[in-house]
Amino acid sequence: MSESPETAPTDAGVQELSSDDQPALKKAITPKLLLLFIVGDILGTGVYSLTGKVAGEVGGAGWIPIIIAFAIAMVSALSYVEMVTKYPQAAGAALYVHKAFGIHFLTFMVTFAVLSSGITSASTSAIFLSENVLKALDPEEAPGAAAQPLATAIALAFLVLVALINLRGVAESVKANVVLTLIEMTGLALVIVVGFYALGRGEADLARVVLFETQGDKSFFMAVIGATALAFFSMVGFEDSVNMAEETVDPVRNFPRALIAGLSVTGVVYVLISVLAVAVVPIGQLTESTTPLLEVVKVGAPSIPIDTIFAFISIFAVANTVLINMMMASRLLYGMAKQGVLPGFLKGVLRGRRTPWAGIVFSTVLAFVLVLSVRYVLAEDTIAALGGTTALLLLAVFALVNVSVLVLRRDRVEVRHFRTPTVLPVIGAITSFALITPIAQPLQNYVIAGGLLGIGLLLFIITWFYNSAVRARRTRFHRPDDLGKP
Repeated sequence: MSESPETAPTDAGVQELSSDDQPALKKAITPKLLLLFIVGDILGTGVYSLTGKVAGEVGGAGWIPIIIAFAIAMVSALSYVEMVTKYPQAAGAALYVHKAFGIHFLTFMVTFAVLSSGITSASTSAIFLSENVLKALDPEEAPGAAAQPLATAIALAFLVLVALINLRGVAESVKANVVLTLIEMTGLALVIVVGFYALGRGEADLARVVLFETQGDKSFFMAVIGATALAFFSMVGFEDSVNMAEETVDPVRNFPRALIAGLSVTGVVYVLISVLAVAVVPIGQLTESTTPLLEVVKVGAPSIPIDTIFAFISIFAVANTVLINMMMASRLLYGMAKQGVLPGFLKGVLRGRRTPWAGIVFSTVLAFVLVLSVRYVLAEDTIAALGGTTALLLLAVFALVNVSVLVLRRDRVEVRHFRTPTVLPVIGAITSFALITPIAQPLQNYVIAGGLLGIGLLLFIITWFYNSAVRARRTRFHRPDDLGKP
């Protein structure tokens, strides 16, 4: 594929400036880093924290919603591949929806939904990380209500640490991602090895893998739909990488291979984990645990003292998800402020480090508010609620992206790009829309998502009044092809 001027790598010794003298974002993500970025983001909090929750919805057959969620994610990923190779800018879903429909307010809400999903995902991960910290400090004691203030303080402190890493620079952030991804993969490999070890010793029950158990009076179909919507949180992550397109070397060539390979690897790992987890640990015990994979390690290899080590591995694995999601959210805030649809202070960039400091600070504050609000309202359901909200927001975005692929088939571009079979975006749109209905989503997910989108709407209204009264200009995306670009 030919390399367009927008995607050509820049001289590392030259500091680019945008039209209003803000430093440009730096191209630092190579193909190998991109693959690790995607794998690390998908292999994050979802599999570590929600394995038991999914099993609680359908019993031992938790692998069924995992496979369905993987199939839906892959269909949408192929739509993203077509779009990112056709329009290799950093805006991702916002750019595709804008090109398809040209409705500025819809573009804004899609963008804010994506960054909100990053913040809910990071908040989920920060809370789960804090529970693992407490578990590592005292393996025999399950975190209770008395430990909640300490766990919350740990979660907030970690969000601050992630903000400092992101302020340091994208190269440093992605290198940290590489280290955390390798630790993350080590933890999951350990779970798989322990699972097969238990099977070999005859201490695992594969019969549980085909055991269907639903909560209350739910039918099996309804239970699978609900579990799929929850399991989808484990599959998200690849869309974050699209928003890093501007900092990737030759995205037109590198994104298709990285997205498809990364999602495929994680899909295989997730199915293995879901099967081995219910085979090793009784379903009730797995569902009630706040650290389900740690239960697999403890039950599967009780004679080997690796449970404490695994707790620390879980901490690093979850840290990876927070880092990537907060990186993405800050860059979307930066891009929207550059377009004049969010307050101008959000487009601030550190001249020395060339990182969007204002977006990093603001996204961290939003995560603080979300952690404190949800932590003290939902208590035990916090992680499932935030994970479900992340899935809800992204499923809505994926549905629109799949529709946009079909609409934009009429738009011809000079660059050669990937083209997904037409039937796949149709399937992707239908299934994504189905999974955001009340059939699949509990009320609390709509409340959290509505609150975050409400903040975005308020910021949009403030910007609209300021643009109209002070700058005498319309609040709109004036350069839709440059969404997210400096």
